[in-house]
Amino acid sequence: MVVAGDWAVQTRKMLHQLPIEIVPDLPTLAVRAAEEFIQLAEEALRTGVRFSVALAGGSTPLQMYTRLIEAPLNWDRIYFFWGDERCVPPDHHDSNYHMAYEALLKSIPVPPKNIFRIHGELPVGQAARKYEEDLHLFFDGNLPQFNLVVLGLGGDGHTASLFPGEAAIHDKSQWVAPVIHKIPPPPLVDRVTLTMPVLNAAANILFLVSGSEKATRLAQVLNGPFQPALIPAQAVKPVKGTSLWLVDQAAAANLPTRNI
Repeated sequence: MVVAGDWAVQTRKMLHQLPIEIVPDLPTLAVRAAEEFIQLAEEALRTGVRFSVALAGGSTPLQMYTRLIEAPLNWDRIYFFWGDERCVPPDHHDSNYHMAYEALLKSIPVPPKNIFRIHGELPVGQAARKYEEDLHLFFDGNLPQFNLVVLGLGGDGHTASLFPGEAAIHDKSQWVAPVIHKIPPPPLVDRVTLTMPVLNAAANILFLVSGSEKATRLAQVLNGPFQPALIPAQAVKPVKGTSLWLVDQAAAANLPTRNI
């Protein structure tokens, strides 16, 4: 098992006990993230609970997915959802579903009925309504409580498809929101996203952040003034669950650690 070591422990202390692990590089981060996924899934399945996970897009989560292919898990009892999706067909290279399918889902024995993709080929409002209906059915009409939500961090501070200035950041009435995305970062296509009440209801949230281009923003998210309208990732605070930030050294460059 890859462990973050004393540096990560010191980071937790200096960041007001925030649950952060700093690892040397992206490959190590991917291994550590896969370990976390496996551990959480095994714990849930041992208790007889199905394991529901909302996946993320992006190059960093992709590295984790490829390392789960050989995981000794009971895939029959693991259910896949997505935190957000671009409004593109499911075989499009910009599709979060397509990325996860190519990297993981096509290589594991997961039943098709366990995969709840967002239908990005539909008009954005219709896709959001359908996904919310799927969540209502799966969670018996209760507020979704995923066993795990995987999230990334955009260079502008967004997470899922909750972008700075987007009204959906403050949406408490819907579980799923349509997003008309016309301002960078690209691709400039409409999106469908889970809202903050759903993200924050998760039992576990796993943030994956890598690369020097994220260093300034990560420091603002964790140590800057609380401005969720400008830095939406700051609003991700589990109500009853736990969160873990897995960060590589390049992304952690501006964090207050003893080694910097």
